[in-house]
Amino acid sequence: MAIDTTTQTSPAAVTPPDTPRLSTRDKLVLFVLCAAQFMVALDFSVLNVALPGLGRDLGMSRAALQWAVTAFALPSGGFLLLFGRVGDLFGRRRLFLAGLTLFGAASLLSTLAWDPASFLAGRALQGLGAAAIVPTGMSLLTTTFPEGPARDRALGISGTLLSLGFTIGMVAGGTLTDTFGWRSTMALLTVFALIVLPLAPGLLPESRTPDRPRLDVPGAVTVTAGLLSLIYALSTAADHGFGRADVIVALIAGLLLLAAFASVESRSAAPLVSLPMLRRRTVAWGNLGGLVTFSMMSTIVFVLTLYLQEILRLSAFETGLVFGFQGLLSVVAGTLAPRVIGRLGARRTLVGSLTGQGALIATLLLLDRHGWSVWLATAAVALASMCHLGAIIAYGLTVTSGVPDAEQGLATGLVTSTQQVGITVGIPLLGVLATTSGDLLSGVRTVVALDAAIVLGAAVLIGLGLRRGRSGA
Repeated sequence: MAIDTTTQTSPAAVTPPDTPRLSTRDKLVLFVLCAAQFMVALDFSVLNVALPGLGRDLGMSRAALQWAVTAFALPSGGFLLLFGRVGDLFGRRRLFLAGLTLFGAASLLSTLAWDPASFLAGRALQGLGAAAIVPTGMSLLTTTFPEGPARDRALGISGTLLSLGFTIGMVAGGTLTDTFGWRSTMALLTVFALIVLPLAPGLLPESRTPDRPRLDVPGAVTVTAGLLSLIYALSTAADHGFGRADVIVALIAGLLLLAAFASVESRSAAPLVSLPMLRRRTVAWGNLGGLVTFSMMSTIVFVLTLYLQEILRLSAFETGLVFGFQGLLSVVAGTLAPRVIGRLGARRTLVGSLTGQGALIATLLLLDRHGWSVWLATAAVALASMCHLGAIIAYGLTVTSGVPDAEQGLATGLVTSTQQVGITVGIPLLGVLATTSGDLLSGVRTVVALDAAIVLGAAVLIGLGLRRGRSGA
């Protein structure tokens, strides 16, 4: 039976609830969890502008530099579902602390790297640590703060910092690299881990399922291998296209392994992913919303970076400042989103946010080669990011609302897997149209048109799907 996530819109809840007051301990718990999520989000972007200097220093070719990103993305996306379930069974706090320790040590290894192999090993271990931090951190947040205004506010703050971390990483990466060199970007992540790690053990409660079923090993193997193959194929295709043999083989293998995973789960006594949960309309349509908002927004950031630097000739630092406004308005959106959700409900907020994101992206079709376009790009991406953040918070609430605490790790594992896959697939699927176009401006406009159409189409489908789910709840 479908779960209704829009109970806030009942007659008794037309007026948004008062802003919940958090105790000092709750604030500290929220700080630790959000700081860890912020650190991981920072890692997604802080290294981007430092790649040319890194390549010169370590002797990595331009083709090899893609592995600085792929080495992190493979384990961080591939092990999310597995680690989410391991946290459910053996302790989310324990796995969160282990992931945080590994992430900090790996960041130090990347900072001190002496050759490409040591640097890429550090990046891969960072990704493995992130795969443990993200689902367990989200599970600890949703189990610590009860469903309702308190959880809405906590997720609002978490979503804001997630978006802000990605944006600040773009600005900080250029500043740190120009001032101290590329190693300072990895050192920043080490400092973050050293700040958070001493606070976490005394603040975070242990959380796990009351029983201890056996871990679904065949499911864990097939889903992890499938996600690893799929992320490798899409990450490599972003730089080399889909024509390479290794991309085709990895893509087919990933799809076959995920199909095998679905077959294994349908027969498992203790499945890694509960198929009845995936059949819930809120879980299915909510995750579709998350996949669309992440993939399409990451694509726009990518093509706008190319547009600003290669067509308008902005420097890396100036480009970072353009996206800095995106981060500022994300803070505003994070403050407002829980109130909007309290008034409209998660479903309407998700659909409305996707509609706003798609409409604002469509305005980028007016971009040209004149200097005034930088103001259009700045305003459009900043306002679209406000809607994007609203969609992030609303889809997380849609997926996790009504899910028992014992399955929160599974639900949040799906949420974070959707996030990682979304960030990974958008650029190779659409961004390649801009990089392979003979006229970059024409390619950017093509990507913008497709991006806006996908977001607006998804908003319509999700609105219809969740409406049917609500009527049948």
